[in-house]
Amino acid sequence: MLYSFLEEVLKKKQDQNILFLFQPAEEAGGGAMEFYNTGVFNQFQIKNAYALHVTNEYPLGTIASTSGVLFASALEVDIDFIGESAHVAFPNEGKNAFIALRKFLDACDKLFSEISEPLLFGIGKINSGFVRNISPGTAKLEGSIRGLSEQNVNEFTQKLKNELEQIKNKSGVDYKITKGAHYPEVIVNDDLFKKYSKLLAKNFDFIDCGYKMTGEDFGFFSQKFPSFMFWLGTSKGEKYGLHNPKFFPPDEVIEIGKDIYIKILMAIK
Repeated sequence: MLYSFLEEVLKKKQDQNILFLFQPAEEAGGGAMEFYNTGVFNQFQIKNAYALHVTNEYPLGTIASTSGVLFASALEVDIDFIGESAHVAFPNEGKNAFIALRKFLDACDKLFSEISEPLLFGIGKINSGFVRNISPGTAKLEGSIRGLSEQNVNEFTQKLKNELEQIKNKSGVDYKITKGAHYPEVIVNDDLFKKYSKLLAKNFDFIDCGYKMTGEDFGFFSQKFPSFMFWLGTSKGEKYGLHNPKFFPPDEVIEIGKDIYIKILMAIK
């Protein structure tokens, strides 16, 4: 889509300075931060940053954005529980890591009942044990924390650590927290939102969608430059959701996205 836009700009020979960024590792490792830290942007006077993300939550061609937080801050987190295995007939001879993990999940439920601000701790993978008659000496979960600010995410991470400490003191099962990619929230500049929501609504269905708990490493750029990011709908009736193996945007969304970028570009002074 961006390449198609680039080709169109070259044809029209726009009298503007435009930086097209094809960055690596958006989904793993936080490629935006790595790219920014190279210092390559220092040679440019960047005024604003623009981006889109496709989704079949909305009909094909629908634009959705909001002023302020559009995407949540996201932190990948792995938690290892380190105990001692034992035969199930002699449970007192070991330190059951799976039970410690289970108690941790119960503690998380209680934590969320006490939190008022929007926060998520999603767990997508749990591993523990090898055979049926040995209580597990290790357990591991892999998840993601989402909040409307990095501060909220960091504060919640500390609360999780406090719960793990309590479980360790009671059960003897140690733990290790490993932090993965950490994306700041994507912030849409209010002035840019007002400008482009009005402009794009003339030719496209435009929705003020509010924030969503999805994460996106464009957040690094939105912390550095006034930014406008938006969702671009791809649905022609189907709604599988992001990261679903059946999510496959139709080719015509490329042309739509290109047209949107051109309209944004023409409005830049």
